[in-house]
Amino acid sequence: MKSAYIHIPFCHHICHYCDFNKVFMKGQPVDDYLDALANEMKLTVKPEQDVFKTIFVGGGTPTALDERQLSKLVESIQELLNFHQEIEYTFEANPGDLSKEKLVILRDAGVNRLSFGVQTFHDELLKKIGRSHRAKDVFESIENAKAAGFDNISIDLIYSLPSQTKEDFIDSIKTALSLGLVHYSGYSLIIEPKTVFYNLMQKGKLPITSEDTEAQMYDTLIDQMEKHGLHQYEISNFAIPGYESRHNLTYWNNEEYYGFGAGAHGYVQGLRRANYGPLKKYMEPVNNGDLPIMSEHKVTREEQMEEEMFLGLRKTKGVSIRHFAKKFGINPTEFFAEQIKDGIRKGLLETNSDQIFLTRQGRMLGNEVFQSFIGVSNH
Repeated sequence: MKSAYIHIPFCHHICHYCDFNKVFMKGQPVDDYLDALANEMKLTVKPEQDVFKTIFVGGGTPTALDERQLSKLVESIQELLNFHQEIEYTFEANPGDLSKEKLVILRDAGVNRLSFGVQTFHDELLKKIGRSHRAKDVFESIENAKAAGFDNISIDLIYSLPSQTKEDFIDSIKTALSLGLVHYSGYSLIIEPKTVFYNLMQKGKLPITSEDTEAQMYDTLIDQMEKHGLHQYEISNFAIPGYESRHNLTYWNNEEYYGFGAGAHGYVQGLRRANYGPLKKYMEPVNNGDLPIMSEHKVTREEQMEEEMFLGLRKTKGVSIRHFAKKFGINPTEFFAEQIKDGIRKGLLETNSDQIFLTRQGRMLGNEVFQSFIGVSNH
């Protein structure tokens, strides 16, 4: 195994759009959780075989841990996971959460990539979406991170936020680009059940962005990024060549990875696995020497082929026909002939001698394309 995702479910503050597995940090058994996490890694990892090329610590908010807890976490990762010399080791961070001390702890533990959840540079909007940081915290955090020796830094932006105008978003893109970073992600707001925004929407109290405006925002994002030398390598991700997120490419290349922590997902030996989400349900089995697996699904060959398509098509360069044929012993243009022809007819897909990929229009309507590859083999 070459990749691992590690989940830290704690937050000081819950955002209005977030449906990830997270808990409000106050009064939580953080240390017990970190011990359980170390136990899960011990139970799972085969140190002589598993050499990690990518580790991604996400959440929740990993940087919500205090200095002592953060040290404890990175020490157990260092002790239990065998690092490849060219590892990409990412921590998700909240602007304003990363003290200079925490940055030193991360850097000294081998962390070499930071991903900040910025979302927007408009303080009013940040307040509306339930973020606790303000624009000034972003500038300070990035400055401190660079001073601590981090050069591989990414930030996330969200567009089509409630009452966000196209001008607001353009403004945020320009501010983001002025930071001169090597990687940016831009996501459109998805309103998920069980979130504050979902409840507001149900009551008709959430100003929703029109599809046209959303499309214009996405278009502007692509244009601005390309203009500044950031290449779109995936539907929502842009990088200076060489700084693409290798960890996320693991998912889009349909490769296997471990998922550690409460509610984490993994893909191991052909099995898609999900851990228990509630902390107690997660910690109990692990502390008794059992894996905290809530569900496990053996991926059939047909499902693997479908996944290869809809995950691979997220990448700008798409799916390699040769690689697919080598992996599954069948040409994807034959197996998915109908879906591909249909996508081409609608102007959403294109092919060349070796790649099947989304057109620009297709990137905007990606979900429609991905949907068409699901359940093909059951027809």
